Amino acid sequence: MKVLNFGSLNLDYVYSVDHMVAPGETLTSAERNVFCGGKGLNQSIALAKAGADVYHAGQIGPEGQMLLDAMEEQGVKTHWVRKTEVPTGHAVIQVDKSGQNCILLYGGANRALTAEYIDQVLADFASGDMLLLQNEVNMLDYIIDTAYERGMTVVLNPSPFDSGLESCDLSKVSLFLLNEVEGAQLAGGSEPEEILKALREKYPDAKAVLTLGSEGSVYQYGDYTVWQSIYKVDAVDTTAAGDTFTGYFLAAVLEGQDVDKALDLAARASAIAVTRNGAAPSVPLRSEVEKYQFSL
Repeated sequence: MKVLNFGSLNLDYVYSVDHMVAPGETLTSAERNVFCGGKGLNQSIALAKAGADVYHAGQIGPEGQMLLDAMEEQGVKTHWVRKTEVPTGHAVIQVDKSGQNCILLYGGANRALTAEYIDQVLADFASGDMLLLQNEVNMLDYIIDTAYERGMTVVLNPSPFDSGLESCDLSKVSLFLLNEVEGAQLAGGSEPEEILKALREKYPDAKAVLTLGSEGSVYQYGDYTVWQSIYKVDAVDTTAAGDTFTGYFLAAVLEGQDVDKALDLAARASAIAVTRNGAAPSVPLRSEVEKYQFSL
């Protein structure tokens, strides 16, 4: 089985601030750093660091070489990444003194995919291969339909959640990876149990992993559920916590690990990630996750 992540590639401009800037306010940042990011890139690197054999497809502009270099350095296969004249996607990220963040996203080359390019990529994959998607590229509906027709297992992280998802046939998704806000937007409900029930009713054939912040996470498939608590750490930057969780969970599942062990590994990895600055640079290596000693 091959794993293809068809996802975004962004340059992240991260500003350290005392608090999130308010409407009409001019705020001085204490520091600015430039990191490799985009949910697609972050999740590919997390998969690779977790030990998975992952291929990435997506687009960068003239200034995006550092994104390609970063993935290749971590072992991500980048044959299908295409260079274009459209500017590379980027994000402006504020991180406050408590480690919380807010993000302004510019799609750039991520939003310039064509059907021809998508067909070229997916022609290299077959029935049984896994496709991981987020919602930071255009033509998501076409990618899902084409991959489904080829018999690929479609995994979707519907983030950021927006009206673009309305054109997608989400009944073709085998596994949803989403937080409680996205879960409520996708299926309805407000409390975790309500969201899970709504997901089960709306997408009865799909598996789901719902992340709940400080309350941990839960896996659901039909009436079967597995709950996972968090590992408490001092958070510095939560930017790539969800992407780290996604990469590690999928890597463990691909290895054939039971869901409870996959959730635990993902919880450990994401806990380490929030103790570090940046998106992709904060994702820990598998060896670090297995050796890390958490405080009780």
